[in-house]
Amino acid sequence: MQYTRTLSVLLLAALVAVSGCQDDTTAGPTVEVPSGRTLSLIDVITNAPGPEGAAARFRFLAAGLTSEDAEASSADMQVVCDSFALERTDGMVPEPQQIIISFASAAVPFGEAAPDVVQFFESFRIENGACVWEVF
Repeated sequence: MQYTRTLSVLLLAALVAVSGCQDDTTAGPTVEVPSGRTLSLIDVITNAPGPEGAAARFRFLAAGLTSEDAEASSADMQVVCDSFALERTDGMVPEPQQIIISFASAAVPFGEAAPDVVQFFESFRIENGACVWEVF
């Protein structure tokens, strides 16, 4: 069990390293969400603390994302946290206190401003094995 968990974390780390070296394309897994959009994982950032301490940021490319997609994206982010991100935080060190999900219309390097790119963010605390939405 521990071997499988460790292997999963190592494989995810390798995937993040590979996907972080690309520009506008991603090699990460895709996730389909209730809005019908297909998301591509850009990367997972764990070395930048969030407002509540250790955080796991899951950044997704959401091709065609527009500012009118805010409400649907919020619901999609809850699903992504519950069904994709939460299970991938198991074994992360330090253990995340928050999961931050972001969608972007184009891949943007972490921490860089891109006023021409539509981006949405939601924050979730991990409570009793579930993602609980927080005001970000």
